[in-house]
Amino acid sequence: MKKNLLALVLCLGLVLNAQDSEKEQVKSTIVEFFDAFHKQDTIALKTMVKGNIKLQSISLNREGKTVLHESDYSQFIKSIASIPKDKTFEEKLLSYSIQVDGNMANAWTPYEFWFNDNFSHCGVNSFQLIKEEGDWKIIYLVDTRRREGCNE
Repeated sequence: MKKNLLALVLCLGLVLNAQDSEKEQVKSTIVEFFDAFHKQDTIALKTMVKGNIKLQSISLNREGKTVLHESDYSQFIKSIASIPKDKTFEEKLLSYSIQVDGNMANAWTPYEFWFNDNFSHCGVNSFQLIKEEGDWKIIYLVDTRRREGCNE
């Protein structure tokens, strides 16, 4: 009985350790994505996704109504490449909440966005990822954007 219990505890420990390792790999993918984003490395950004994914942003318009903006990844890449080199931008990720189930993962990352050292907006990124051939790839990205309520 003690041997069975010990084996069960060891197996559970291995499963939990493997899941933590997957979460770290997902986090690493997101960190690499933002490193490439800040460096305007469009080649690296293209390798981090599966296909020409859609990007969505949820915000409020001037009338206070919810608006969903959609764009494709190729347009995002072009817009990143077109930012003048004399402009600075940084998306500061504040935390990570990552869930993994087999070859699918979700990452929730609250952020602040700064442009030329001035606060622009805040929100949350929600990444959906797939694991293929040992690598995590982004398959969907939606974010929220707001200027108020950022320290909540």
